[in-house]
Amino acid sequence: MQTELNDIEAVESTPILRSKKCKLLATILGYVLQYGAVVVTISSWVFYDFFTAFFTLAFTFIAMGVVSSKLQNSSIPPKQREHHYSDQEIATWYLSRHICFEYMNK
Repeated sequence: MQTELNDIEAVESTPILRSKKCKLLATILGYVLQYGAVVVTISSWVFYDFFTAFFTLAFTFIAMGVVSSKLQNSSIPPKQREHHYSDQEIATWYLSRHICFEYMNK
């Protein structure tokens, strides 16, 4: 059965953050989600040893995945959750829905 173009619901685009504070927070949160596991692993390798760093990498990789998933599920509309979003887009969605509300005042 073929769907008509009118039957397909519109997908809401990723919100645009307007203030510099919100853009900075989105960038920092995006980098933490993306590179947080690597930074924690390298610091545990420097302060402890290789085996501790290996298990820290495994744990923080899982932990960052859970945090990213929780942020995505709490902020992205339910009809759009099957789409793939980058860490930066997840951070932008989260901040625009929960902290920075200026995107609603277009």
